[in-house]
Amino acid sequence: MARTAKFKVIGTNGQISLGKEYAGRQVTVEEVGDEKWLITGVAVIPKSELWLHEPKTAATLTRSIRRAEATPPQDTDLDALERELISQK
Repeated sequence: MARTAKFKVIGTNGQISLGKEYAGRQVTVEEVGDEKWLITGVAVIPKSELWLHEPKTAATLTRSIRRAEATPPQDTDLDALERELISQK
């Protein structure tokens, strides 16, 4: 991707506008040198969902999704299921 440079002025309130096309995006802003900042787009994962991205869990979810996609849904005979559960007691 070609680099482009745009001239911006930091307002008296310390804010800078990148343009409406970037509205609502999440970014990190790193100071990488004197008068030099790096703005990077990011995706934020809530702490309560981090476990979903652990390798073992992610692999299990991937296998489960693939199986669900490859297996057509079937009607369940609830009476037969009840009999099976009762016989297992």
